[in-house]
Amino acid sequence: MKKLIAGWMAALCLIGGAHAAGGGIAWDKFPAERLTDMAALQNGAKVFVNYCLNCHGASMVRYNRMRELGLTDEQIRDNLMFSAEKVGETMQVALNAKQGKEWFGAAPPDLSVIARSRAGAGGTGADYLYTYLRTYYRDETTATGWNNLAFPSVAMPHVLWQWQGQQRAVYEELPDPHDAAKKVHHFKGFEQITPGSMSKAEYDNTVADLVAFLTWMGEPAQGQRVRLGVWVLIFLGVFTVFAWRLNAAYWKDVK
Repeated sequence: MKKLIAGWMAALCLIGGAHAAGGGIAWDKFPAERLTDMAALQNGAKVFVNYCLNCHGASMVRYNRMRELGLTDEQIRDNLMFSAEKVGETMQVALNAKQGKEWFGAAPPDLSVIARSRAGAGGTGADYLYTYLRTYYRDETTATGWNNLAFPSVAMPHVLWQWQGQQRAVYEELPDPHDAAKKVHHFKGFEQITPGSMSKAEYDNTVADLVAFLTWMGEPAQGQRVRLGVWVLIFLGVFTVFAWRLNAAYWKDVK
């Protein structure tokens, strides 16, 4: 019985720790309309292959799936393929896990289903990624010189910093709600150090396009499935009306 109680207590501690680790900042809402915007998805694909596919692979997605985004094989081959020869190949990278761990301290994860895997109590995986890519800030205490509000002590540097510019996190000291004698650091906002090549609105739009593409990669058939589902529901609604009237016609003379 003691072992069972100890096991329960350990499980509760793990759950509490996971909740605390996943608490963090509130996630911003990803503009979901980008998921049906072909121009946004195509731009997201361009950003992905130029800035993410150098280290992160998408081994469960083939280049030719981007035909569903309105691209031809020729457009895919000429504009989005830099390390593959055939459009039927998967989106792999030359960097292996051992090299990634040596260079960055951890192997860069595969991004095929990253948007689906990051969903949590704070929102969808798209919300998390949208927040994560916009909350990098300068931190000279880290190995890369960068840190992130959504993912503290992140190993990946800010690869899009030239677009966003450099910013620092500003904190203020507030009384601890649980102990008035102590102070807690509360995030107040960002202060721009150097401007980027994009305005804040332009950068947010570009990140939204990238996140839309990452979300699409997790389930490329989602749009088709939703469209088909709508027609199935319409058919079932019409069929229900016919069945109801047919039933009434069969039983109208039955007393």
